[in-house]
Amino acid sequence: MEFDYIIVGAGSAGCVLANRLSANGKYRVAVLEAGGKDTYPWIHIPVGYFKTMGNPKTDWCYKTEPDPGLNGRSLKWPRGKVLGGSSSINGLLYVRGQKEDYDGWRQLGNTGWSWEDVKPLFKRSESYTGGNDDERGRNGPLSVSDTKVTREIVDLWLDSAVAAGYKRNPDYNGEDQEGVALFQLTTRNGRRCSSAVAYLNPAKVRENLTVLTKCAVERLIFDGKRCTGLKANHNGQSVTITAHKEVILSAGALASPQILMVSGIGAADELKPHGIEMVQELKGVGKNMQDHLQARPVYKTPLSTINIEINNYFKQAMIGLKYIATRGGPMAMAASLGTGFLKTREDLAVPDIQFHIQPFSADKIDEGPNQFSAFTASVLQLRPESAGHMELVSGDMRDYPKLHPNYLATKTDCNTIVEGVRITRRICQTKPVADHITEEYKPGPQVSDDYDEILDWVRNTATTIYHPTGTCKMGVDDMAVVTPELKVKGIEGLRVADASIMPIIVSGNTNAPCMMIGEKASDLVLADAEAGTSTSNVLEKAAS
Repeated sequence: MEFDYIIVGAGSAGCVLANRLSANGKYRVAVLEAGGKDTYPWIHIPVGYFKTMGNPKTDWCYKTEPDPGLNGRSLKWPRGKVLGGSSSINGLLYVRGQKEDYDGWRQLGNTGWSWEDVKPLFKRSESYTGGNDDERGRNGPLSVSDTKVTREIVDLWLDSAVAAGYKRNPDYNGEDQEGVALFQLTTRNGRRCSSAVAYLNPAKVRENLTVLTKCAVERLIFDGKRCTGLKANHNGQSVTITAHKEVILSAGALASPQILMVSGIGAADELKPHGIEMVQELKGVGKNMQDHLQARPVYKTPLSTINIEINNYFKQAMIGLKYIATRGGPMAMAASLGTGFLKTREDLAVPDIQFHIQPFSADKIDEGPNQFSAFTASVLQLRPESAGHMELVSGDMRDYPKLHPNYLATKTDCNTIVEGVRITRRICQTKPVADHITEEYKPGPQVSDDYDEILDWVRNTATTIYHPTGTCKMGVDDMAVVTPELKVKGIEGLRVADASIMPIIVSGNTNAPCMMIGEKASDLVLADAEAGTSTSNVLEKAAS
């Protein structure tokens, strides 16, 4: 159990690192996944997120604390518990974010993270046939495709958005994000293309790569200020795993900061009460927690939607047969079909809200669709100002931390989500989609366009769209946890590479940016390794 590099977490970024660090054959690499293998069939069927989210076999099933911004409600926060991490249970939506996101990271002092720096990494990662060659990648391991599933109600919504004054965008992952479009998906031949499928599976045959599932980290091990490995529980047995070069945490925005904290890296006043011996005080660990909160207006329609297409066993069987025969139909559908990146105010430079248009509706996702035909026009704020934190309950990794999202804590956040709901209503009152809506089911006529009424409805009904980020933020300020090279401040041999390093949440879904972070981290690690090799060669020659 000795390796050059240990990667903790085989998720969106971890699988990328496992592939890239083992590619040249020089280094012994281990990737540790606390969950199991990705053999559950529903993982690989696009619509399988209905079967994997909330399933303790594939989901860690986190839950937030009662949140004041949601009138005291708690939310479920799914996180992948399987090879591929959350990319194995997510909605398959491929969104890079805005170039201004990454230029903003660079402006905060994060050298090497501007759009011009990271765009080549996105291109290297993906294989996509649309867009243009200047913006999109053609030969990467991650298959990105346009949706092949369509629904008339979604197409009508897009037409109405254009009629309401918003533009249609042929490639929101291209030069400009603004506009409405059909989603691009991480699918390959009608099946999910997770980070495990794209990056880990091709690398598993390498003799220098070891993949350990059911291997949960208990704590990191240090020699002074150097991380030398970790203690883990592997299939019920306690093991020590040594890293001769580096340990890289890619366990996600919830687990990576918890691992740091239980290992003695965090705010002293938060760790000492749990009897944790301090290794390095970093007050930002577990702070800066950001997420996208979605409001979910629902509209009834006489047109065909998933709600009525799966309302009996015969129809379900026919859908299954169609998928088996063609890899198409409802089972090949991502979590949403249509999207829109729009501005709530004309004076904004870039979009500040995003839509997820879904040809189904549900009072609660895990309870199945409504019994009537309807669609959902979900809207979220892209860059919330509100930030929360996580709180340890013990020094044991098995005890989930308390999650305090702190939603809707600023005036800007409240204003943006209220205006987002109003824009939803305006589009849905515009032809042609207006001619095919029989009723606004949610918020409903009992909620007027009054600011306070909409905001109260949002506080009572809004939910996460599953994008926790920022808890080990990258930067140069006092609350930063990692440097722009992703090294944990004050510690040698330890990096973090996952959604937790985002100083500001990206403007869109987070899976594609996490894979980019994995690509960037692999370049940084390999550059240091080669520099160290070069230095060693120079010293050896000088000595001889």
